[in-house]
Amino acid sequence: MITFASQTINMSHFSKRKFNIFALPFFALLIASSCDKDMNVMLDNSIGDKVAVSSVDSFTVNTSTVQLDNLPSSNSGLLLVGKADVNEIGSVKSSSLFQLGFTEIDNLIPQTAEFESLTLVLRPNRARYYYGDTTKNQKITVHQVTQDLELTTLTGGIQNLAIPIYVTRPSIFSKQKFAYNNTPIGQITFSPEIKSTDSLKIDLDQQIGQSLFDLIQSNDLKVSSNQNFREYFKGLALIPDDNNTVILGLSDTVQVNLNYSYVGTDGFTKNEHKELTIVDRSFQYNNIEYDRQGTAFEALNINNKELSTTATSGLTYVQAGTGTVAKLTFPSLKDFISDDKISINKAELIIETSSPINTMYPLANRLMLFVADHNGVPTSFIETPYVGSVQLASFVPGNDYGKNSTYRFNMISYLKRLKTSNIYDETSLYLSVPQPTAESSNPMYPGANTSSAAPLGLLNTFNTAMIAIENNKPAVKLNILYTKFK
Repeated sequence: MITFASQTINMSHFSKRKFNIFALPFFALLIASSCDKDMNVMLDNSIGDKVAVSSVDSFTVNTSTVQLDNLPSSNSGLLLVGKADVNEIGSVKSSSLFQLGFTEIDNLIPQTAEFESLTLVLRPNRARYYYGDTTKNQKITVHQVTQDLELTTLTGGIQNLAIPIYVTRPSIFSKQKFAYNNTPIGQITFSPEIKSTDSLKIDLDQQIGQSLFDLIQSNDLKVSSNQNFREYFKGLALIPDDNNTVILGLSDTVQVNLNYSYVGTDGFTKNEHKELTIVDRSFQYNNIEYDRQGTAFEALNINNKELSTTATSGLTYVQAGTGTVAKLTFPSLKDFISDDKISINKAELIIETSSPINTMYPLANRLMLFVADHNGVPTSFIETPYVGSVQLASFVPGNDYGKNSTYRFNMISYLKRLKTSNIYDETSLYLSVPQPTAESSNPMYPGANTSSAAPLGLLNTFNTAMIAIENNKPAVKLNILYTKFK
């Protein structure tokens, strides 16, 4: 005898039995495609006696909110600068630090030239990315970095922990801090024009500019190479004001112009400049901070990395930048699918989100699922069935009649591997914003790049997805269609 059942796993124990009635043509199709046992099946007028509908077993899904650690932030393609507040989850703040170098190592400044000014030019990134309220004035101060920016090579430490899959090379991590002079050398207050192509021009300290001009004009060793210059001038830090309301994504093609003038041989005044920029993007990074005080997630931090949804009244969320993910575990799922009489035909994980569309806080247009080991370190990902690359679930809008927006994952490969191997033993799933990587050899994110037009994701945005709540629990469901042989 063959039994067909449709099973839903959601955020609570099933308290009711559910029954599904299948039309005859569907039975014929499903039997033809799903029965892998050596048997003959005849569908005739006695179908009701030969096929029954199974009741639904009870499963538990454990959920929590997790704070990821060691998020690479250098060479991300964007300078994230600003601060934004979200009532339910607190505030986020990002400062950007970077080294500078000359685009050309030469001294073509005439001896008769005179220093005019030192200016920093910031441009919006190509995507015009922002997160927060752009209707208010914003303030950014510029500071001189006083500590060498250094890359860190992540290791497993004395506990020999796994390296997160999103760490592919030495980097500067978003939690790291480097010293800078508290006295600003420049500042600007402005109204963000998101659709505008206008740049931000910030006048920097005249004394610093004059000293730099004199060094170049005198062919000083401090400016004879970019390496020597970085020892003399360690970089700049862009710091947002605490009253800011938006985080802006700026292009990493910054310019610092050393402006000077001189009288040419034709008797006319010439205005020219010597240009500095970010010559090694590995030494540009965003320092990201969060403040969850007064929210349900106040206890979630780098030292207390997991918070059960029972402590947040069912609320959980996913946020890029801060590395906030939703953890999912299915304690009794493997026991169910390990039954030799069970054949899985279809499995779909459905995540409902309450995040509104077209607001000042961009939602995640795609999500992925990391697979975390027993130490909570993401070491792999849920693949696209029969393809092998990371599976990305696109945002599917809801409607005006109360239907939530969703993200949907095809879980058939995951369940089959869960049944036939121990690769997923003692693991959990992390629902996360994806991030393309610069490593073309990594199959996780094929086709990515590190240019200023690099794809936006986990490490260089703050895109957020609030998981909807159903009966005080996250609205997450795993629908399984299976055949049971008797």
